[in-house]
Amino acid sequence: MVPVLHLHDLGWSVGGATIVEDVSFDVHEGEFLAFIGPNGAGKTSLFNLISGLVPADRGALALDGADITAEGVAARARRGLGRTFQTSSLWPAMTVADHVRLAAQAAGGGSYRLWRRASSYSGQVARVLDRTGLGHRADAVAGSLSHGEKRKLELAVLLVGEPRLMLLDEPMAGVSAEEVPALTALIRSLHRDEGRTVLMVEHHMDVLLGLADRLAVMHHGTLLALDTPQAVMADATVQSAYLGEAL
Repeated sequence: MVPVLHLHDLGWSVGGATIVEDVSFDVHEGEFLAFIGPNGAGKTSLFNLISGLVPADRGALALDGADITAEGVAARARRGLGRTFQTSSLWPAMTVADHVRLAAQAAGGGSYRLWRRASSYSGQVARVLDRTGLGHRADAVAGSLSHGEKRKLELAVLLVGEPRLMLLDEPMAGVSAEEVPALTALIRSLHRDEGRTVLMVEHHMDVLLGLADRLAVMHHGTLLALDTPQAVMADATVQSAYLGEAL
């Protein structure tokens, strides 16, 4: 079976400093792969390489068997690679529904202007907002949302484009303890009920252990371990590397 994502010796250096070094792995359809490691381990940098935000200076990567190493962000998005970021980048004065409608228009190849062909996306927007639990907030402006709701809106914007592969970079960052369970349940449902293929960076180990099929440990830009969560947490090398370091 051709993997959804294939990385071979992927690497990136800046000013002579190695940020990501020789990372190789495959991700198969419907799999949930989670990444852990302390700040500076290279997790977000790896996501930047996979999404095309920065170009790899060595190695290769493929999406559904197609070499995308030289492609940019837009080309990878058109192939079905979608991503959220650690920091929300929503328009505070724009409504929830308009955020999703704009993403639907972009994914459908339509105009970015909200007043053209907007009605043709109403059903699609409503379905995605209901799926993410934001149907009742459709007319609210993004600036009025709680942080957990903003994370759900980012997922809604991602989902309306029907991504082949979802990269979620610390979706629980800044979310209140009260909102974490609902957001976790949504991500779990997207993976298990809809069969979504997910790569996720997260520091909440209790969240990851209930979601991930496999766990990857990044350490100084390298892939230190990649296995089931139980095997990784029992690995002596991982324990030694993180002795005194919070995951």
